Amino acid sequence: MGEEEIDDSPLIQGFPSGDVPFRRTGNVERAVAHIITGVIGAGVLSLAWSVAQLGWIAGPFIIIVFAGTTFLSANLLSDCYRFPHPLYGNIRCPSYIDAVKVYLGDSRQKVCGVLVHASLYGATTAYVITSATSIRSGTGGYDDDGRAKRTGTLWSAVAHIITAIIGAGVLSLAWSTSQLGWIAGPVCLLFCAIVTYVSSFLLSDCYRTLDPVTGKRNYSYMDAVRVYLGNKRTWLAGSLQYLSLYGVSTAYVITTATCLRAILKSNCYHKEGHQAPCKYGDAVYMMLFGLVQVIMSFIPDLHNMAWVSIVAAIMSFTYSSIGLGLGITTVIENGRIMGSLTGVPASNIADKLWLVFQGIGDIAFAYPYTVILLEIQDTLESPPPENKTMKKASMIAILITTFFYLCCGCFGYAAFGNQTPGNLLTGFGFYEPYWLIDFANACIVLHLVGGYQIYSQPIYGAVDRWCSKRYPNSGFVNNFYQLKLPRLPAFQLNMFRICFRTAYVVSTTGLAILFPYFNQVIGVLGALGFWPLAIYFPVEMYFVQRKVEAWSRKWIVLRTFSFICFLVSLLGLIGSLEGIISEKLS
Repeated sequence: MGEEEIDDSPLIQGFPSGDVPFRRTGNVERAVAHIITGVIGAGVLSLAWSVAQLGWIAGPFIIIVFAGTTFLSANLLSDCYRFPHPLYGNIRCPSYIDAVKVYLGDSRQKVCGVLVHASLYGATTAYVITSATSIRSGTGGYDDDGRAKRTGTLWSAVAHIITAIIGAGVLSLAWSTSQLGWIAGPVCLLFCAIVTYVSSFLLSDCYRTLDPVTGKRNYSYMDAVRVYLGNKRTWLAGSLQYLSLYGVSTAYVITTATCLRAILKSNCYHKEGHQAPCKYGDAVYMMLFGLVQVIMSFIPDLHNMAWVSIVAAIMSFTYSSIGLGLGITTVIENGRIMGSLTGVPASNIADKLWLVFQGIGDIAFAYPYTVILLEIQDTLESPPPENKTMKKASMIAILITTFFYLCCGCFGYAAFGNQTPGNLLTGFGFYEPYWLIDFANACIVLHLVGGYQIYSQPIYGAVDRWCSKRYPNSGFVNNFYQLKLPRLPAFQLNMFRICFRTAYVVSTTGLAILFPYFNQVIGVLGALGFWPLAIYFPVEMYFVQRKVEAWSRKWIVLRTFSFICFLVSLLGLIGSLEGIISEKLS
């Protein structure tokens, strides 16, 4: 048998396949690029730590020593490329191992080969480790908390906020303004706008614990309350938050059915006349909306809902603009501004107070979104810091919504005066053009499809996290199955999510069928969530994070602010509860 052949091909080929030589085209610049790529690697990331261990004298000195050693070694080795003469030798050594074989013999070539390949293997392993570390630290596909990298922007946050704010509440603002009058109505709208911005400003700094830029993340409103205020108040905040979210979902079911019924009534009035007995029930349309929400609930979480919020925000602007335009047109046709400074008169002072309080509750419902602010903030990319982006998004969204709210509330009242309907687009203050009213109501329905999910996803997420932690070994809770439908992307199904989310939608739909009172339900929900969730807890958390001292100027101002908001919330709750009881008993 002949000698065993050894593959002596170099790491960087100097020849193509075969033994036919070809002209080398490398130059100084290419050689420098190869060397820098080979030298600057994973090791550079540990140099700061190494210098820290050696100190200010030994650290830089050792780096210079190794640089000199490396240059001397490279200078010696580069003369070994040709044998026997460094310039005119006729034997080239295309690799380190070839040079050792030519100059030092076979025995030392084998030792050298083992060491070279072990070194190369180790370097590639270190590069894998370094790549994974970089990804985990937020420079790749993951953020600093190990979760998938967040991609939300200023404008996606604005879309989420507008979807959350401009909803069922905007349609009742004209009625609320009519109860309060031309002075108190606009003042109350501006007051709630300012309160909402202050609340969002305080709460956005609580997304990260200790430091609003680099601290540990709080993924939800309840997480922030737990970290800053302890477990006892977490239960209270959680109960109020989820009650508020659940209530808003129920209100959206009521509003959707009202809008679908309004489309049918609009067509009926157009064909039969404005005095025709066009009556339609609510229950069927509520159940249809519930069926759509069961399907929409397959969306995993808020991170996958940017497109839903964008569509919903567009719908918000569309129907708000239509309501505003119809109000302006009616004012022009009337030739005067309807209404009075004190609002709609009532038979006695008590009834007037109940209606005023209910109007305050409706306005309070129309603004705050603090219950989902941290969930929205958790979708934002960083840098820039999430709290700065969220404050900008809140400012932009609140300015836009306040403009629309003032226009819809004031022009609606100006158009109808004491006859202002409870829902501007479904109360039939407007009859024509019927197709435009139909289109506006269709836009409301599309918006509420997305708005329902915006308010339901935090509940879904909280239940998913709790059950996964409580039952880590349950396949029913934790196993996902991939479903692929023709011409649609594959999506993940989880049996627990299907069952819980379906039951949730069924319960909100059932409650809406039981209490289909638009203005009163909205007033109760607004009053319940306005002070505790939008004011009290954000202020208390801000005190803890910023270490605000008791009886300091900032402490006194925020305490006074909180107390005033408490009184507003209490009055709204009383008036709205009285309204529901009266409607149910009548």
